[in-house]
Amino acid sequence: MKDDAALGQLARAHGVLTSYRDMQGRERTASPDTLRAMLAAVSVAAEDANLVAESLEALGADSRARRFPEEVVIESRKETTLTLGSFDDWLLRRDEAEEVLARGRAADAIVLPALASDVYAIEVGHSAVRETIRVIAAPARAPSVQDQAKLPRVWGVNLALYGLRSSRNAGLGDYADLTDVARIAGRHGADFVGTNPLHATGHSSKAFSPYSPSHRGFLNTGHIALDAIPGLESAPEAHRILSAEETGLARHRSTRHVDYDRQRTTHQRLLAALYDAFQVGAAAWARDSLSSFADKRGSDLARFARFEAMADQLGPDWREWPRLAEAAPGDDASDYHVWLQWVADCQLERAQRTARESGMALGLYLDLAVGARRDGAESWCERDVIARGVSIGAPPDHLNPKGQNWNISAYSPRVLAAQNYRPFRRLLAATMRHAGVVRIDHVLGLSRSFWMPDDGSPGGYVRQPFCALLAILKIEAERHGTILVGEDLGLAPSGFRKTMHGHGIYGYSVMQYERDRNRRLRPPRRASKQVLACFSTHDTPTVRGFETGRDIDWWERLAWIDKQEAVRARTQRSRDVADLLEQCPSDGFNATVHTLLARSPSTMVTAQLDDILEHAEAQNLPGTTDEHVNWRRRYGVAVEVLAMDGRFQALGKVMNEDRGKTGRSARGKGT
Repeated sequence: MKDDAALGQLARAHGVLTSYRDMQGRERTASPDTLRAMLAAVSVAAEDANLVAESLEALGADSRARRFPEEVVIESRKETTLTLGSFDDWLLRRDEAEEVLARGRAADAIVLPALASDVYAIEVGHSAVRETIRVIAAPARAPSVQDQAKLPRVWGVNLALYGLRSSRNAGLGDYADLTDVARIAGRHGADFVGTNPLHATGHSSKAFSPYSPSHRGFLNTGHIALDAIPGLESAPEAHRILSAEETGLARHRSTRHVDYDRQRTTHQRLLAALYDAFQVGAAAWARDSLSSFADKRGSDLARFARFEAMADQLGPDWREWPRLAEAAPGDDASDYHVWLQWVADCQLERAQRTARESGMALGLYLDLAVGARRDGAESWCERDVIARGVSIGAPPDHLNPKGQNWNISAYSPRVLAAQNYRPFRRLLAATMRHAGVVRIDHVLGLSRSFWMPDDGSPGGYVRQPFCALLAILKIEAERHGTILVGEDLGLAPSGFRKTMHGHGIYGYSVMQYERDRNRRLRPPRRASKQVLACFSTHDTPTVRGFETGRDIDWWERLAWIDKQEAVRARTQRSRDVADLLEQCPSDGFNATVHTLLARSPSTMVTAQLDDILEHAEAQNLPGTTDEHVNWRRRYGVAVEVLAMDGRFQALGKVMNEDRGKTGRSARGKGT
C-alpha cells in the first residue's frame, strides 16, 4: 500500500490522474500498471519502488532549486505587477529574441509594462543565481463574431472537400472546388464555408482519414488543383500534360466513391510532371513567391520537406527506417515538397480571398485535428516533445461505448512547456493562416488528454497545462483575426465549458445530442447563444439518416446492438422526429431541421452539404474501418450545378430570412 501511495504521489506530480469519473458518473481508478506506463511516456522512471522514490526525490530537488515560478499567464496590453519576493535584477525579452524590452533593479516585485500578446521570458537574478520565468501575455478574450463579422448571427455550410465532384478535378475534391463552393455559398448569403481538416496526410502514405494526418502544420497536397498551378497559367507544357491524361482523369471523376490508391498515383505523377514544367517555364513572379514562402516558413518547412523526401525513399513509417536514414536524401527531392506546400498554400489563400470577395463575413472555417499519426511527419519533426509508448484516445462515451484508440501522438506536457509551447504555436499559426474560423477538434484535450499505453494497460488521463494552452490559443486567434470554436462533445471536466465561454471561445452544439432531463430532444430555441450549432457532423447520421434510422440499421448490422435494442432505438427515434416536426411544422423533416437551426439564438449555425443534398449515409461511422465507406463517399451533385440547385437556394432563403439578414447581408442568386 505504501508503494502504491508513492506511485500515486509521483503520478499526480506529473499530471497523471489517479482516478476519473466515466460517462455514467462512476469513479474509475487508474491501475499501477497504467500509472507506470503514463510516467514512462513522459520519461519518468517508476518501474519499481526504488525508482519511484528516486524520481520523487529528484522532483523535490528540482522544486527546491527554484525560487520563482516557471510560468505566469497575464493579460496583454495591461500593466502587470508580479510579486515574487526579493531579487537583485530582472530583464524581459520576447521568446527567441535578444532585444531587451524592459529591465529593473532590486525590489520585491516586477512591474511589467503593457505587453502585446505574445510569449516572453523574464530573467531574474538573485544571489548569483539566475532563473527564467516564462510569461504568456494573452488577450482577455478571443475574437468574437461581432468583432470580426460585424453581425450578431452568422450561418455557413460545411462539406467534405474530398467528396466534391466537378468537371475539372482529378477525382478528389480540390482547392479550386473549395474556391467555387465558397463563391456559390457567399452569393447565397452564407458567411462561412467549412471543411474537414486539410492537414498533410503524407506523400508516401496510403492513409486518407482527414482526422489522422501526418502533420497538422502543413497542407494536404492531394487537394492541389492540377489546372491551377501558380505560374503555369499560360504554360503550353502544363496544358499538354493535363490534356494527355484527360481520359484517365475522367475515369477517376466518374466513380461513386474515391479510390484513393489509383487517384493518388495519377495525381502525384501529374504533379511531378507539372513541377518539371514549373522548373523550366514558370513566370518570374511565381519563382519569387516560392522563394519568399520557403524563407518565411524557414526550418520548419525544410524539416517537413526532408521527412517527405525520406519517406518517399524509405517508406511512410519513420519508426522502421534504418538508423542512418538522416544521411538521405538530396536537396532536389526536398525542394519538390517545398514546392508542393507552396502550391497548396497559394490555392488555399485564393479560396479564402474568393470567399471574402463573394461577400462572406468570415470565409473559410477550417478544422484542427486533435493529433497526428505516430508514424508521420509531425511525430518525427517534433520527436523530442512526443510522449513515448502511448496513443491519444478516448474513454467509453456516447460517441463510442467501447472507447477509442486513435493511434495518434501525444505531446509531453512538461517538455512542450520547456520549449515555450513553440510546436503548438506553430500548428495554430499554420491552421489560422487562411481561416476566418477554426474549430479545435476535441478541445477537451486542452485540459486533459486520454492516453492509451502500448503495453496493453488500461488508458488514463494526463492533465495538460490548460491555462497556458488557452492563453496561446487566444494569442494566435487575435494575431490572425480568427474565431475559435471548441468541439466540446464528450466527458468534460466540471466548469470546463463555462471557462471556455468566458475566454470568448464558442462551444459546439449538435442538435441530435441536445437532450433534456427526460431524454427528449431540447428545442433549438433554448440553445446556448455562444455556440456553433448544427444538426449533424461527419461522425453522426445525416438529417435523412437520422429520420430513417440509418445509423440504427448499421448498429444492428454490425451486432453492436441486438434486435430488441434496435426496436427500442427506432421507437425512440420516431419520437425524436415527431418532437422536432411538432416544434416547426414544415415541408418535410429536412426543412424543419434547417428552419429550427436558422431560428435558434446560437450565434453561429451551419448546415452540412450532405443534409442540403439529402444524403442518407454519414461520411464516417466511428468504430469501423472497412465495414462502412468512411471518408470516401462523393456528393451526388457536381459543384458546377450546385449554384442552381433548388435545395441550396431554399437553404439560403431560410437562413437569411430567419437570421435577420437583409440588404447587403443577403446577397442572393443574382449578385
